[in-house]
Amino acid sequence: MTTASEARDQLWLVVGLGNPGPSYAGNRHNAGFMVLDLLGGRAGGKFKAHKGRCDVVEGRVAGFSGPRAVLAKPKSFMNLSGGPVAAMRDFYKIPADRTVVVHDELDVDYGAIRLKFGGGDNGHNGLRSITSALGTKDYFRVRFGVGRPPGRQDPADFVLKDFSSVEKKDLDYHVDRCADAVEALMTRGLVEAQNLFHTP
Repeated sequence: MTTASEARDQLWLVVGLGNPGPSYAGNRHNAGFMVLDLLGGRAGGKFKAHKGRCDVVEGRVAGFSGPRAVLAKPKSFMNLSGGPVAAMRDFYKIPADRTVVVHDELDVDYGAIRLKFGGGDNGHNGLRSITSALGTKDYFRVRFGVGRPPGRQDPADFVLKDFSSVEKKDLDYHVDRCADAVEALMTRGLVEAQNLFHTP
């Protein structure tokens, strides 16, 4: 892995996961898109279509002196995210160890954030597709907690529902905090970002 100081001069790929189209926009499964939209705004850019089947913003994160990044939202459905992510990797020549994937996570409480490098997909179809397409598990993940479904509700149905009215009261705050965590990961490194953003 590169150090935080080296990373400032290198290009990163930051991918937010979700399903395209307005009918999915508020779904729990689209938390990654929500965070990327905020990061794109902070970078002063507007997402534009790229031939690699992603909407993309190119800019610097965490201010003008921050690291350069390609912010990408795949235009495929979640289960097929790997192809567009691999296309971004190949086009920009960005290695997996400078790739960050932001995604919803059932096994993390709502609003909590967890950062990690490598590991399994934990049943997340978007991660499974990316790992298969990249040929490696060794990329960063920033996990936005959505919590487990109540009762016996199917997790697949749960993540394709919008956040509840109670959750929406704090959603903007949690999205903002997750965007901060992505920036901290890229500027300060994984361990410091974990220390800052992992909550008990």
